[in-house]
Amino acid sequence: MDAAEALTLLMSPQGRVDPYPTYERLRSHGPVVQALPGMYVVTGYPEVDELLRDPRLGVLDDALRDQVWPNWRQSPAITSIARSMLRTNPPDHSRIRRLAAGAFSPRRIAGMRDVVRAQAEELLDAMIARAFDGEPIDLLADFAYPLPVGVICALLGVPAQDRPLFRRWAGDLTGVLEPEITTEELAVADAGAAELRDYFVELIVARRRAPADDLTTALVQVHDADGARLAGDELLANLVVLLVAGFETTTNLLGNGLVVLLRHPEAASALRVDPGLAPAYVEELLRYDSPVQLTTRTSTAPVRCGGLDLPAGSTALLLLGAANRDPRRFPDPGRFDPTREQAHPLSFGAGPHYCLGAGLARLEAQLAFPMLLRRLPELALAGQPRHRTRLTLRGYESLPVTLGTPAVADRGTPAGALGSTP
Repeated sequence: MDAAEALTLLMSPQGRVDPYPTYERLRSHGPVVQALPGMYVVTGYPEVDELLRDPRLGVLDDALRDQVWPNWRQSPAITSIARSMLRTNPPDHSRIRRLAAGAFSPRRIAGMRDVVRAQAEELLDAMIARAFDGEPIDLLADFAYPLPVGVICALLGVPAQDRPLFRRWAGDLTGVLEPEITTEELAVADAGAAELRDYFVELIVARRRAPADDLTTALVQVHDADGARLAGDELLANLVVLLVAGFETTTNLLGNGLVVLLRHPEAASALRVDPGLAPAYVEELLRYDSPVQLTTRTSTAPVRCGGLDLPAGSTALLLLGAANRDPRRFPDPGRFDPTREQAHPLSFGAGPHYCLGAGLARLEAQLAFPMLLRRLPELALAGQPRHRTRLTLRGYESLPVTLGTPAVADRGTPAGALGSTP
């Protein structure tokens, strides 16, 4: 299979659900391969890392976007992404990122540990209570989604009662992050983006009327004081992206990671006994089944990488999930091994666009996995989980589970009373 055929397979529904065999087909052509005219696919760890940090490569700018989507300015989904820090190059990217960075500082994140732990415990209590009442449990809907969405909404100042609204809107919007999107898929993404933008327009008005101690208020005040520091379309786009990026990746990390742990019971038992292992486990889970599988860059000048010359104007498809399984970096990369030496996966990127919320996502996962395993030692999958047909943001559609007997009584519910609850 040549590189072009392998790339076509990767973009197919089959390739998106399980991309790892196709990554190896692409890797067989070298760490960097030209798959199509002007399109280079990068599977090697050092090569992906190098290109993410190279200032000669950037995200798609307006001029190139005009060539790809001539009417992109009429698309709420594309404009929401294009005007955010996610798809902005320096110096605008640096200017916008700096405004939000304080909310994600290491000190601020460390100070959220007790809040995250309390939210996770409350969600587990609620799951156990529903299971006791005979209700089916979906770990994504009941835990992996509400935990990170609750945390990011608290940072943004989104009222708790509004949090259930965002899962579908965000899921629809993120279709625009796929390397290929149909007209029908773009229409769905636009509808989700429009709902999110309408919501934040109202929240901006509310924060002008009644400021609060949250990131939305802070960004609104920056915009109102000096539109040159944060324009109106940038304010709206970045609120949307901060919300979506704040939970989509972490939801997938929690869902993907739990499935891996349940399929490796010895490793799960070790983490249950020693929660101090969580940081190493989370790094290996990020590497083994990354919640973000790819990103793209465009070269503004000729670049040589992996033995190939990429002319100016080339597109580099950087396969983070493949880089995280590069055997030159990770011996036996297809094996889940939380005892590896520091893995340093590229799941959150590298360079200027390194994920702003990476520390927060790690904290949530480091607290959540030991807690789930400790309180639910008989937790098990209820059937075969099914992946979403997404490649960029890799995750499951749902995760039905059985809880078994909780290890700790649920606020007065006798331990052992749940039996084999659904």
